[in-house]
Amino acid sequence: MFSNASKRGWLFFVLAACVMVASMATPARAQERIKLLQADDLFVSGTHDTHTFRIPALITAVNGDLIATCDARRAHAKDLIWARDIDIVYRRSTDNGQTWSDMQVLRDNGDGRPVSDSSLILDRATGELFCFYNYMDQNDAPKEFRLHVQRSKDHGVTWGEPVDITDQIAKPQWKMDVKFITSGRGIQRRNGDLLHTLVNLEHGLRLFGSHDHGATWFVIDSPVTPADESKVIELSDDSLMINARVNGKGKRWVHRSSDDGKTWTSAPDDTLVDPGCNGSILRYTSKANGDDKDRLLFCNANSAKGRTNLTVRISYDEGKTWSAGKVIDPGPAAYSSLTICKDGTIGVLYEPGYKAIRFARFTLEALTDEKDTLSKR
Repeated sequence: MFSNASKRGWLFFVLAACVMVASMATPARAQERIKLLQADDLFVSGTHDTHTFRIPALITAVNGDLIATCDARRAHAKDLIWARDIDIVYRRSTDNGQTWSDMQVLRDNGDGRPVSDSSLILDRATGELFCFYNYMDQNDAPKEFRLHVQRSKDHGVTWGEPVDITDQIAKPQWKMDVKFITSGRGIQRRNGDLLHTLVNLEHGLRLFGSHDHGATWFVIDSPVTPADESKVIELSDDSLMINARVNGKGKRWVHRSSDDGKTWTSAPDDTLVDPGCNGSILRYTSKANGDDKDRLLFCNANSAKGRTNLTVRISYDEGKTWSAGKVIDPGPAAYSSLTICKDGTIGVLYEPGYKAIRFARFTLEALTDEKDTLSKR
């Protein structure tokens, strides 16, 4: 039999062990706030004849201008399949986001033909910008998702006519499937290929892209699961990594491919807590480009339940591990999109709840407590 003192000691040991196991199983939410250079609401719901602005996308043009796009959900906050009037709108900045142009319409098809979920890619070789979005004809083809792209040759000032690329990247048997291009942004690989993610909720995620600067498009028919809205990134060894939203799991999943997306290895990342929400991953620096370090950035709603606590992290080992992160916004926070400004600061366009689309900006030094700063080798 144990003495009372022994019982108390044993109970304390068990409780301490339980706390340790629980802390290992559920990473603590990042709590420390990051010092922001600015935080400005670019699109405010209830203004500009728009019930709700949603789904941010942000990119830096080859000349350094910033382009911010989103949905203007005119009548209500509902998604494309339940809507008749959603437009893609945008604003531009020529001074690293300190000031912005007036809101302009990138695409408006009129009542009954809504568009939604914009995403952006920069072709560094040509300087062209691509804006992808999902389209639905509620009058003649309700519930059929079509996939469109528009191009800009003047850093996002003006945009060409839409091109329907659905038949190039989606199988005919997917005609009535819930399929969509992930909002936010895609990438350009070092070999010049453009690459992006296409979600089919029934048949899995796939990569699609272009070998010829957007003249034609292809799909890599290797389904990636589990994955909802996802982001792809090229690593320093030319392999690919997809960081994926997975609903109901409380964490992100990471998929890796060393054969250009033909096959994948998949595993959850228990350190990247997530409520099931679109996030953002972006290369900040690369040794291959002459930078002193390889740096990746990741931003998401850092909460296992509920879209809240927008957090940004940094990785120095190509996404194998991540910093604990700094909090951009501890309140309601949903979709986000990262970019690197021409002055080296980091910009994020995000949803602080659904009341607005907000642009925030901060430095690498603020993210790393002054322990890291940009320099060339």
